[in-house]
Amino acid sequence: MAKENEKSSPETQAASPPRIGIYICRCGGNISDVVRVEEVAAAARELPGVVVAKVETFLCSDPGQQTITEDIRKENLDRVAVACCSPSLHELTFRGAIARGGLNPYLYEHVNIREQCSWAHPHDRAGATSKATRLIAAGAGKLARAKPLEQIRLPNHRRALVVGGGPAGMKAAAELAGFGIPVLLVERETRLGGWLNHVDRVFPSEEPARELLARLEADVRGSSRVEVLLGAEVTAVSGFIGNFQATISGALGPAGSPIAVSATVGVIVMATGFEPYVPAEGEYLYRQSSRVVTMPEFLELMRQQPLGIPRLRFDGRDVRRVAFIHCVGSRQVDGVNAPQPDGKINAYCSRTCCTTTLQQAIEVRKRFPETAVFDFYQDIRTYGRGHEDYYLQASQSGVTFFRFAGDEPPAIESVEHGKNGGFPLAISVKDSLTWGEELRLEADLVVLATGMMANAHSRGIIEMLKLPTGDDRFLQEIHPKLRPVETALNGVLLAGSAQGPMPLHESLATAGAAAARAAALLRGDAVEVQPFVAAVDATRCEGAGLCVEECEYEGAIALVEQAVEGQTVRRAQVNPGLCSGCGACVAVCPQGAIELNGWRIDQYEAMIDGLVESVPEAAALTR
Repeated sequence: MAKENEKSSPETQAASPPRIGIYICRCGGNISDVVRVEEVAAAARELPGVVVAKVETFLCSDPGQQTITEDIRKENLDRVAVACCSPSLHELTFRGAIARGGLNPYLYEHVNIREQCSWAHPHDRAGATSKATRLIAAGAGKLARAKPLEQIRLPNHRRALVVGGGPAGMKAAAELAGFGIPVLLVERETRLGGWLNHVDRVFPSEEPARELLARLEADVRGSSRVEVLLGAEVTAVSGFIGNFQATISGALGPAGSPIAVSATVGVIVMATGFEPYVPAEGEYLYRQSSRVVTMPEFLELMRQQPLGIPRLRFDGRDVRRVAFIHCVGSRQVDGVNAPQPDGKINAYCSRTCCTTTLQQAIEVRKRFPETAVFDFYQDIRTYGRGHEDYYLQASQSGVTFFRFAGDEPPAIESVEHGKNGGFPLAISVKDSLTWGEELRLEADLVVLATGMMANAHSRGIIEMLKLPTGDDRFLQEIHPKLRPVETALNGVLLAGSAQGPMPLHESLATAGAAAARAAALLRGDAVEVQPFVAAVDATRCEGAGLCVEECEYEGAIALVEQAVEGQTVRRAQVNPGLCSGCGACVAVCPQGAIELNGWRIDQYEAMIDGLVESVPEAAALTR
């Protein structure tokens, strides 16, 4: 962090009015095509404390940032606001720029006039311009009352806990060990590998899964920095970044008996994987006909097939026709598919089912050329590099495709004494490839391409840590592009399909990203976190305890005994490692003894004033 200069010290701020610089970005036309930015800048120059108001084409560019840093020195600015795009994109960029200019990086305000103005009101230039002017006035009012802040430094235990010993967990553990970080790898099953143990070949490389598994496991077992606990689960976890305490139960000790392990770690990598969707009884006749199986069951069947036979064999009989049905448990439709126990359907795409189905369809045609293959799909989504080749190969190998609508899925009925020698199953479908013609086909075996679901066994640790999940029940990252493996809880990272359905190569890539981020967090003896947490004014606190009752984050705020003028009193105390900065405690304190750093009540009041007070007409200022 850049050293604070004299003009950003609290004493100097109290003695002199602020000198604010406001910078408005055209965003290459994304903003200026709608918002009249020159008019907005003219209005901004009339705001109290504003000494500079400029318009630039791309403020996030190096020249744009350089303009800000030079003005800080030349105009003696002690605060900066940038009106541009979402803060999730470039807030850190501009904090870095003003730090290079010699200012405390928290004497900065980011005003979003792209998503909130130009993109929200593309057909109302006057309204978008007026709104941008008021948002900048609100930002300037808040900024005028800003105080310098410092990042919070917390003790850091340079050890990582990886939960889950599948491919992603092993990859993350091995990479962390390569960075010199000790790792505790916890796996619920009695062997490493997860679902990779049940796959024959991986796509698109077609490498034998057992060879990839052997390499991943060798990387883990070959490192002295990785401790592996099998048959174990995390049964208790608490703490915060740099200082998580975890209890692992069920691990097998040297004598073969279960033991409990306690560990203190700096970061946690969630590599808890997925579980395949299990159709309800009767869904596509599953569990009502032995000739309807799921994809995991079919993969195991293929592994057991003898070499050199012309047809696929199942239950002692030749399979002359096999049918694959896509999107079972994925891309579900309200009113058509039954909801899960939580009342929600699986509306998401599982992303791997299409390529897996095509891979197996090709494998059947290659190994058993006398077996006919039918493929019933909504859409073919082979989005990965090299995956489209499977679609072409399947077509060229003689697989017959039928396309159905999501709200009109195929129907299956049992016809144990059907024609043509007794195909046991009949499939009816309205095929959009033949312009809605209703077709009926018979088959010996139906394979349901079941999707991925969030691993139910991870619910315990998710609830203990209060980790965020999406509508699909998978763990949710902060931002899919900017912070793709980080959760809202500092120090908890995501690897693999714990985050959502993904193919193996993508799962391994996220594991590497999680390991790199974890290593960065664990690089020193202390970890730095953002200062936007609650702060208690002990002179006003009377220990009422309402803040403790209101807080949803266990241990984030507590009443502690303190000696004041010879008496023992109780005062609220914030743990900055656990505080999320939600501000719930601020609202309930009867003495107003708690404020949120960077978002104090007087700053909110200034923002409201900026929004509602009379603002000079921007257009008039430019005439």
